[in-house]
Amino acid sequence: MTGNQKHSSQLILLHERDNVLACRRKIRQGETLSIDGTTICAGGDIGVGHKLARVDLVPGDVVLKYGVPIGSITQSTRIGEHVHTHNMKSDYIAITTRQSTGEDAPTP
Repeated sequence: MTGNQKHSSQLILLHERDNVLACRRKIRQGETLSIDGTTICAGGDIGVGHKLARVDLVPGDVVLKYGVPIGSITQSTRIGEHVHTHNMKSDYIAITTRQSTGEDAPTP
């Protein structure tokens, strides 16, 4: 932990300026978490390495990770909610998702 910040052991604050926390392990829906002294209940499963909001975020807020901007919030996100491509955008590169069309499936 950085400074006097208190978080559940499942979470890590990478830089004191960050407004997101990284998951050290998979967070399960309903799991109780502590973020800066606030107790919350995880609203859904969140994968290891993914981000959670450290504070309530609103559209246009800059997302800080490692103490530097990595993107902007596109929809309101409450403390403890998953921060990913569904509610943030990169301010530097286009975000794409990969979906299988079946064309790359192995031939039997």
